[in-house]
Amino acid sequence: ETVCRQFDEVLEARELIKGNVLNNSLYSAREAAEEIAAAIGADVVSVIGNRFVLYRRSKENPVLVLPS
Repeated sequence: ETVCRQFDEVLEARELIKGNVLNNSLYSAREAAEEIAAAIGADVVSVIGNRFVLYRRSKENPVLVLPS
């Protein structure tokens, strides 16, 4: 719950965030990314090794402009 809240706050401010899963974790990077993304309404952009990137458009201050 705390981790999801922190991801939620950072995504609102920056729209993109990189996460890292420890090697001794019970979850793979893909599993952790998908679970966090589902909990906070974000999209998994990529998963490479033990790192992942999430994206969610900011409601108040959109920073990234994506082509239509």
